Amino acid sequence: MREAKAGSRQRQRTAQPGADICLDNARPGGSSKIWRHLHWIATPTRPYPQEVSSVIAPPLPSNDAKPVTLGSKVGAYVALTKPRIIELLLISTVPTMVVAQRGLPSLWLMVATVLGGMFSAGGANAINMYVDRDIDALMDRTKNRPLVTGVIEPRSALIFAISLEVIAFFFLWRFVNLLSAVLAVSACLFYVFVYTLWLKRTSRSNIVIGGAAGAVPVLIGWTSVTNDLSWAPILLFAVMFMWTPPHFWALAIKYKDDYSRADVPMLPSVASPESVARQILLYTVAVVGLSLWFGPIARLGWIYMVSASLCGAGFIYFALKVWQTMTAKSAMRLFTFSITYVTLLFGAMAVDQLVGW
Repeated sequence: MREAKAGSRQRQRTAQPGADICLDNARPGGSSKIWRHLHWIATPTRPYPQEVSSVIAPPLPSNDAKPVTLGSKVGAYVALTKPRIIELLLISTVPTMVVAQRGLPSLWLMVATVLGGMFSAGGANAINMYVDRDIDALMDRTKNRPLVTGVIEPRSALIFAISLEVIAFFFLWRFVNLLSAVLAVSACLFYVFVYTLWLKRTSRSNIVIGGAAGAVPVLIGWTSVTNDLSWAPILLFAVMFMWTPPHFWALAIKYKDDYSRADVPMLPSVASPESVARQILLYTVAVVGLSLWFGPIARLGWIYMVSASLCGAGFIYFALKVWQTMTAKSAMRLFTFSITYVTLLFGAMAVDQLVGW
């Protein structure tokens, strides 16, 4: 009887494809997956779904279990915030402040903006780990995260994450300005609800749209100094927005089997290698073009323009190598250089303003 009903529901879904999410490149059954997932995460103590619990080793008996020390517990909470991602976000924040100030902002303003940004990004990343703890258990790259290993309870992780977001908002509002605080919390909400809960599991365009959250730190950095927005920070936002897909797709090429196992439609796991390499190259060219356009819009000098040109040439070179070879090795080289590219690009704009040549 249950099988008959399931078959009937499947035929109805097939006959009515418009009933699911109609986003570009969305996957069939996307909306039902979202609602099932929301139902599961609503209760932090709810056990893992059967397909996930089957791959997680049962807990050791209490007399054989390794004790959780204070140091390991603190380290687990730090890991929840994804510090490597935070570091990358902050690389773009301070140089943006220098450009907005046309010099070096006050030390306290830089410290306050960086701390507020760390709290906000850390909270968003922790919520992401809380939501994705089921698929993290299925992926080799993420199976040792603290919510999968059980070092931290889901409820504790969620309380920690929300607390960070509340602290971030009021800290930025008090010590920076309200606009920066609103932007920071908006980035978190976008990352959690648009990317993590909606797009990540339903659309191959997930990282393209969801990457907008990672581009917001440049807006926060700019508004922390000026308390308003203009074309220059918006263009810099576009640079980071377009940079995210080739950066992340390069990593996803190596771990495409992980995403397939977790049923996450990251582009390399659902598209041909030729299509992925072509998209990476197109987005990389767009990033370089936008970065060069940013120079005259922000009234930057030759130090930035020469650096942006050389770094951009290197970025395109590594993207071309991916297109030519379509191997995981070339993709990881692109991934590594993409981080170097952002570091050098933002470093050059700060030096350009501070040196003043």
